[in-house]
Amino acid sequence: MAAPLPADGSAQEHFPAEAKVLLVGNPNVGKSVVFGALTGRYAQVSNYPGTTVELTRGRATIAGADHQVIDTPGTNNLLAMSEDEEVARDILVAEKGARVVQVGDAKNLRRALLLSVQLAEAGVPFVLALNMLDEARARGIRFDVDALRAALGVEVVGTVAVAKEGIDELARAIPAAHPASLRIAYPEPVEKAVAALEPHLPETGITRRALALLLLADASMERWAERHLAPPVRDAAAAARASLTQELKLPLRTVLGRTRLETADRLAAKVMRRGEAQGSGARIARWIGDASVHPVGGFVFLAAVLVVAYYFVGVFGAGFLVDWLENVFFAEYVVPATDWLIRAIVPAGAVQEFLAGPPGVPVEESRGLLVGAYGLVSMALSYGIAIVLPIVMTFFIAFSIMEDSGYLPRLAVVANRLMKRMGLNGKAVLPMVLGLGCDTMATMTARIMETKKERVIVTLLLALGVPCSAQLGVILGMLSGISLTGALFWSGSVVGTILLVGWLASKVLPGQTSDFLLELPPIRRPQLSNVVIKTVARIEWYLKEALPLFVLGTFVLWVADRLNLLPWVIRAVEPVVTGVLGLPPEAGVSFVLGFLRRDYGAAGLFDLFNERMRAGTLGVEGEIQVVVAMVVITLFVPCIANFFMIVKERGLKTGIAMAAFIFPFAVAVGGVVNLLMHWVMG
Repeated sequence: MAAPLPADGSAQEHFPAEAKVLLVGNPNVGKSVVFGALTGRYAQVSNYPGTTVELTRGRATIAGADHQVIDTPGTNNLLAMSEDEEVARDILVAEKGARVVQVGDAKNLRRALLLSVQLAEAGVPFVLALNMLDEARARGIRFDVDALRAALGVEVVGTVAVAKEGIDELARAIPAAHPASLRIAYPEPVEKAVAALEPHLPETGITRRALALLLLADASMERWAERHLAPPVRDAAAAARASLTQELKLPLRTVLGRTRLETADRLAAKVMRRGEAQGSGARIARWIGDASVHPVGGFVFLAAVLVVAYYFVGVFGAGFLVDWLENVFFAEYVVPATDWLIRAIVPAGAVQEFLAGPPGVPVEESRGLLVGAYGLVSMALSYGIAIVLPIVMTFFIAFSIMEDSGYLPRLAVVANRLMKRMGLNGKAVLPMVLGLGCDTMATMTARIMETKKERVIVTLLLALGVPCSAQLGVILGMLSGISLTGALFWSGSVVGTILLVGWLASKVLPGQTSDFLLELPPIRRPQLSNVVIKTVARIEWYLKEALPLFVLGTFVLWVADRLNLLPWVIRAVEPVVTGVLGLPPEAGVSFVLGFLRRDYGAAGLFDLFNERMRAGTLGVEGEIQVVVAMVVITLFVPCIANFFMIVKERGLKTGIAMAAFIFPFAVAVGGVVNLLMHWVMG
């Protein structure tokens, strides 16, 4: 096996103790899968210092030595346009001597090579992994790997990371990674400015030439310059930047981008050949890809996806699975077994009554800590596992299939025209769809929006009207028990509210909007292994993060019940709950607990109406109550975790302002829906 080369090109026998490998690449090219294949299961997720951007770190043994592997944020350009791209660039600048594995999409060689030429210019030792090679072959795409290797001057490895094809070869290539031999020449004024600036720059993880180009072309490098450069050097760079813009009649970023893109195009034309797609599967995938972004067909396709998701999540998950787990598994086995076990092990007396309640008292009336009306087993685990978990699981399966198939970016294209009316663009639909999994995590992804105004609007709409997976699943379960009229009232109220608030925010908030530019991956058949891995990881997150909050919420209820506070809480919110919203007084407890977690509040409402929905005895008044409850809990204040994420991303003032607006607004919308439904359904 070839020995690794340090940054200066001299040979050494082994990796140093703190050797690092950086995974760099465009978004959605399989970097995380390559990371998992290299490192195994161990990973640590943490924020990059001074940012909210998360990095995944792991350890791998390569060439017999242990070293750290860092999965950097997806980036299309080292001239940063977003916080994610800034972090990817800053890591390259900071990590001296690190080996780089560039993961590229073999189906989109041009985009991958645009980043390759920048890595070559940066002088970092790197290896190019052309991933998803199987999908490229299926589309008739062929490569002259030897010609590409010679043109770049670095090792090129074809991989299919999901099947671990090429991973061993990639691992063997990492120790011998070295800087590329490719060089790019820019117009004479640029070269002169770079040559004048280079001698005054410090040594970093990239060449002084590459650092000079960043300082001249990337305004976001000013923060780095303030920390690392003397004032005279910073002033010289700023003066050179202004002079170049005037002389070239264009921003230097544009000049560099055109030159690099021309270089990438020449390389791609030299090494890539396109033939006929192989088999009917590729033709069907291409047809689906075209249909899903058609001005009319795209909405038909979306409607079909939503119908399938409704039957899978709302009917199968929230209907069949919830009914069996709640009314058979928990009601007939888990709760009675827990009650029997406590009474068999714990001697009769105060401790037994503390855990399971007085003997002979039904569970639904008991005050026991574990088995009782608000017991941790009979309520917390019943809510968290019997009601919410099957809904979460089926939703995560459906979401993983859409994600792995390449449909989500196409959804952004379909939604672009609608998003424009809210001062956004099609990319905004991506964090909103992710919000259907978890609003807290989706709030972080609002960073993909390029302007502050867009990020604030997306954050507000996520907090206001996008239900998380557990909450949405419960709502879908409630929808299955009401009429089409009721379902239309709920969906129309929520969608109309999002559109109205988004439109108003776009008019009130200052700032600019950005253009809509999005790379569309090809439609592909979802890999079963990918869907399983993503679903299991998300269920693990739910069990670790959400389920403990169900336990905490139930414990709060139990304490309030023991202290006879629940009647006081119900009376305190009763004027709003019964008067404005027309709901049973007991619904007030669910709304109060919604402050802790909206999905917990939704589960409480589901439990309140579930028996009548299953029996078909809701009636008109009951159906109106279900719809009003669903509208309010959907538009309710963000959960604690989401609120803290809003504060972290947008600041305390913005977080408080959003919460203060959302609560009364949700109640007001619920009151209007209550009046309208009584008027329509009489």
